[in-house]
Amino acid sequence: MSSTVSTARHPYEELIAHLTRTSPLGPGEAARVVAEVLAYFSETVEEFVRRRHAELKARGLTNDEIFPRIAAELPGRRVAAPELSLRQLRRIVYG
Repeated sequence: MSSTVSTARHPYEELIAHLTRTSPLGPGEAARVVAEVLAYFSETVEEFVRRRHAELKARGLTNDEIFPRIAAELPGRRVAAPELSLRQLRRIVYG
């Protein structure tokens, strides 16, 4: 009976190793943090706009406050989003 050792490596193995060296995180925790960060930054523009709108609405902001704030946040996203008008932002949320 032979056993096969997996040689597959995590694509962010070096980052996970860095986090375990420089923080109190263990390897499993560091891998989960990396996965969460990647998921957060892999949002499409539409997903980001909908999520931020819902978050800001839940905090009691009005659409007149929300859409300019989202428009200001978009250029700071990991992948630069196209410049969207307030009307385009509303269409993403409400169709």
